[in-house]
Amino acid sequence: MALIGEALISASVQVLCDRITSPEFVDLFRHKKLDEPLLMKLKTTLLTLYAVLDDAEEKQIQKPAVRDWLDELKHAVFDAEDLLDEIDTEALRCKFEGEDQTGKFTNKVRNLLFSSRNHFYQSMNDKIQELLARLENFVQLKSALGLGEVVGRKVSQRTQTTSLVLEPYVYGRDEVKEKLSKVLLSDDAGKDAVSFLTIVGMGGVGKTTLARMLYNDDKVKGNFTLKAWACVPYCDDYIKITKTLLEAVTSKPCNTANLNLLQEDLREQLRGRKFLFVLDDLWNENNEDLNYLRALFITLGTRGSKVIITTRNKNVAYVMQNVHIQYLEPLSQEDCWLLLAKHAFGNEKCSAHSNLEDIGKQIALKCKGLPLAAQTLGGLLHCNIDFEYWNRILNDGFWDQPYDTTNILPALGLSYHYLPTQLKRCFTYCSIFPKDYEIEKEDIVQFWIAEGIIPKAENGKRMEALARRYFDELLSRSLFQKSRKFSFIMHDLINDLAMFMSQGFCLRLEVGASCEVKRARHLSYARGRFDAAPRFEPLYEAKCLRTFLPTSLNPYIYWRKQFVSKKVLQDLLPSLRCLRVLSLSHYQNVTELPDSIANLIHLRYLDISHTAIERLPGALCNLYNLQTLLLSNCSSLLEFPADIRKLINLQKLALGGCSSLNKLPAGMQELANLHHLDVSGTKIEEMPVQM
Repeated sequence: MALIGEALISASVQVLCDRITSPEFVDLFRHKKLDEPLLMKLKTTLLTLYAVLDDAEEKQIQKPAVRDWLDELKHAVFDAEDLLDEIDTEALRCKFEGEDQTGKFTNKVRNLLFSSRNHFYQSMNDKIQELLARLENFVQLKSALGLGEVVGRKVSQRTQTTSLVLEPYVYGRDEVKEKLSKVLLSDDAGKDAVSFLTIVGMGGVGKTTLARMLYNDDKVKGNFTLKAWACVPYCDDYIKITKTLLEAVTSKPCNTANLNLLQEDLREQLRGRKFLFVLDDLWNENNEDLNYLRALFITLGTRGSKVIITTRNKNVAYVMQNVHIQYLEPLSQEDCWLLLAKHAFGNEKCSAHSNLEDIGKQIALKCKGLPLAAQTLGGLLHCNIDFEYWNRILNDGFWDQPYDTTNILPALGLSYHYLPTQLKRCFTYCSIFPKDYEIEKEDIVQFWIAEGIIPKAENGKRMEALARRYFDELLSRSLFQKSRKFSFIMHDLINDLAMFMSQGFCLRLEVGASCEVKRARHLSYARGRFDAAPRFEPLYEAKCLRTFLPTSLNPYIYWRKQFVSKKVLQDLLPSLRCLRVLSLSHYQNVTELPDSIANLIHLRYLDISHTAIERLPGALCNLYNLQTLLLSNCSSLLEFPADIRKLINLQKLALGGCSSLNKLPAGMQELANLHHLDVSGTKIEEMPVQM
């Protein structure tokens, strides 16, 4: 079992070596006059670097030079993945189109085809030679950085489901919950009709958990006629705040941008109703903004209404003039141990592992009373109920890392540090999602598969099953938390951890460039009603980008019409030739895709659902690697291109709600890898489809 997780790119390097030495790839090099000895030299260099990756991963936090070396190596490895994928794709194209058919062309055309293909493979030789030179530089530097092979270490690849109960457990909060419940049930609000209850505490201490307990308490629920939960970390945009609150109350989108009208609408909704609002994780320190927020509620509320605020900032509590301020202290050592033990042993009793109780309590002490730390460490310890493993974690040098240099709690850093390499890639990829973002499990499963994070299997169903197991494993380690019935969320501090570990590769456009845009691999950005071209100008340099994903923290935004600049569709996206995940969903002005979509030869996942697209270009069928095509609720879609049979790797096709589509194209039966076809809500729903 595991002593420590492998380095983040270990799996990528291993996959590259396997591909290089596969019979199919070697045979391709021989037949296409590619440089086979060069290929073997590339493999040897990769294996030399592979031997020191684990050591580099351990030393990167203490030694910035090692982190720089490792980050640059990651970029080189990802470039190698793209290069080999490009060769594979060309081979696939030639195989599908049949090179032997060139005999039916004239000698002139045949010579042009031959020359073009020779030029391609020669350029591949040149690129491999350039890549090899880059990798050899890393080999030369490893000794100077003191990197060596870590001998005698076994690594767990455990990704099995567990008996661990994933529902949240709360220890040590009964007394404070009882006290705050009485405040919520009391109608004595003093001079104002609405009173504020503020829960103040450091990150990870359990503020949101306590607020959720109060919000869902049966007695509390029965005392209010209206309840709503909203996350407004920064209250400097009054229109946005009021709109967020109104949409939370009505569960409907709000399109007006007039502050006075918004306030009138909200006042009308709340008239005569005693409400309970929760404003979770409020950060704003500006007194003017906080006073606006306070005044908004006071002018709207019926006597006895309450607002619960959770915040790390004491100033918020003072400005809101609360009826009650609850400073949430860390858990006692005993409660912290009970919480850790619950996550470590699951449904088993601690007495079944009495030999681990003393060392477990010592580990719990290092959590410093933070429930989030106890939960994640409990999930880590659950992986191996073994004294040697627990002792290794207790005495790990990672505990000595200075918090002020990374802003990463040691307990959370250890949880990442001990992850198997595949789980590390899955976890760090999720840093593209903004804080408080509702993550759908099936979406992230498809993203991971498209990005090549999930090891290849014989069919798509097996890869999906494995990806779900990876997700469940991260959930069992408290790196995800349940949010709604089918959604999940990352705690802010967990999100910070993912961002720290992925910096230089993942970019969230709405928070500024946390890495060089031109070297970013994965991008998300906050949707707007109109996403104009200027905001995307820096991305013309992002030639390595693999993910292009619009996101939104507001679920009601999808009820509004949204638009994206035509320049983005026509010019930007076709230039991002390394894209594997592309989403244009919900953009109402997307009526067609340019033929240049064929430039995206690496594309695996394409989501154009909820758009006004009418026809798909024939060029789309040249995307031989495409695995997922989502067209749900494209009500204007009339037909498919004739050559859809060329999408030989297509595994998932969603057509639900395509009301204008009345037939499937010829050649669908040739898509041997297609295992998921959704035609609900279409005219072809009742047609027999043999899959």
